[in-house]
Amino acid sequence: MDLHDIFFLLVALALLIAFHEAGHFLVARWAGVHVVRFCIGFGKPILSWRDKRGTEFCIAVLPLGGYVRMLDWRDADAASHAPADPVLAERSFDRLKPQWRIAIALGGPGANFLLAFLFYWLIAVVGFSTTVPLVGIVAEDSPAYRAGLRGSEEIVAVDGRTTASWTDIGLALAARLGETGSIEIGTLKDGRAQAYAIAIEDWHSGASDPDPIDSLGIGFEPPAVIGRVLEDEPAMRGGLMARDRITHVDGEPIASWGGFVERVRASPGESLRLTVERQMDTERRTRVEQLRVTPAVREDDEGNEYGYIGAGLPTRLVQYGFFAAAGHALRETWSKSALTVEMIGKMLTLQVSPENIAGPITIAKVTSNSARAGFDKFLSVLALISISLGVLNLLPIPILDGGLVVLNTVELVRRKPVSARMEAMGARIGIALVAGLMLLAFYNDITRWFWTGS
Repeated sequence: MDLHDIFFLLVALALLIAFHEAGHFLVARWAGVHVVRFCIGFGKPILSWRDKRGTEFCIAVLPLGGYVRMLDWRDADAASHAPADPVLAERSFDRLKPQWRIAIALGGPGANFLLAFLFYWLIAVVGFSTTVPLVGIVAEDSPAYRAGLRGSEEIVAVDGRTTASWTDIGLALAARLGETGSIEIGTLKDGRAQAYAIAIEDWHSGASDPDPIDSLGIGFEPPAVIGRVLEDEPAMRGGLMARDRITHVDGEPIASWGGFVERVRASPGESLRLTVERQMDTERRTRVEQLRVTPAVREDDEGNEYGYIGAGLPTRLVQYGFFAAAGHALRETWSKSALTVEMIGKMLTLQVSPENIAGPITIAKVTSNSARAGFDKFLSVLALISISLGVLNLLPIPILDGGLVVLNTVELVRRKPVSARMEAMGARIGIALVAGLMLLAFYNDITRWFWTGS
C-alpha cells in the first residue's frame, strides 16, 4: 500500500465517518440533548475546538471511526463534563423518551444513505462516460455458450435490471451468488434484442473470491470494434470509422480489443494492413475492406517507444436532468442497499464466504484505483462504501446503532428500561462481535494483499 492508497483511504474514511457522526449529532441537537464531544477518530485528540454551546469538536490520532458523546448521567465521564447551566444539565440522553433515542441512533446510518444518494445524484447530473459492455469471446461449453451467447452482443439487462456498464453487470450478477436457477441476460446486437437464460446451481456457494462474469464464460475482453476516432490521428488518416470491426492485422486474426491494442503498441512507425468489417446501411449489411494505418511513435515515462493510432472503444455518455437524477439516485441507493443486505444474509448462511469481507487495506486499494479511473468512479465507490457502512451499523448488535434501536424498542414495548446488568452484558457481547469482525477483515486483507499478492 503506497502513499496514494493511504491518502485516498484517509479521504474516504474522514468523509464517511464525519457524515455518519454528523447524522447522530444533528438529531441529538434537534432532540435538545447537550453534546459533550464530537470526534472523528479514536485515541488522543490532535486538534480540538469548542463552539458557543460548549461542545468540543476534535480530530483524534486513529482515523478508523468516530463518536458523538452526549450528556448521560449514567456515564461518569460524560457526566463530569456536564455544563454548569442547570437547564443544559437537564438535557441528557438518559432522560430522553425511547423514541428520541431511536431517532438519534438512526441518524448516523440515515446520513450514510443520504450521502450515497447525493453522490449518485451528482454523478447523474454531471454525467459519466462508460464503455459499452460488449461481450468478447464466449468460452466453449461454458454456461453462457450453452445458453446461446456467441460474442459481440451488448449486455443491456441482467435479471430485468438495466445495465449500462460492466460494473452494473458485475453487481447484478453478485446478487445471485450462492443461488440455484437461471440468470436472465438481455442483449442487443445489430439492433435486435435477445434474451438468454444461463443455468446456475449453488453458484459460487462458499467461494472466497468469486469472479461472476468469467465463471459464466462471458468474455470480459471486448471485441475489436472501433467506437471513436480522434481527429487528425493515424486511425482517421488511414480511413478507420466508428463501428468498424478489426478482424485481422497483417493477415493474423484479431480476437479482442486487447489483442488489437497489443499489435498497435508493438508497431510504432510501421505500416499495418487492417482487415475491417464495415457496416454499410440500416439493413446491417457489411463489407470487408483492407486499410493501411501507420501508428504514430510515442514514448512512455521510461522512454520506451510504443504505437498509437487515436482510436477507442465504443462508449456512451449517461446523463440525467436535475430532477430525473433524483429518481436515478434513489433507485441506485435502494438497489445497492438491498444488495448489501442480501450479501450479508448470504454470508451468515455461508452461501457467500466471509473471506469476501474487506478491511482498510482493500478499501484503500479500491478507492485509490477508482480515483485514478475518474471522479465519477471515485464517487461511485464512496457511495457504495457509505451504504455498506450504513447497513452494517443497522445490524442488531449491541454497541452498534442497530443494537441501540433494538434496546430502546424493547424499552418502548415493555414501558421500562432494560436492566443495567443486561445492558452491560449486551455491550460486552457487542464489543466481542465487532472486534471479531474487524480482526476477520484485517486477516482477509493480509491474506489477499500480502500472502497471495492478489
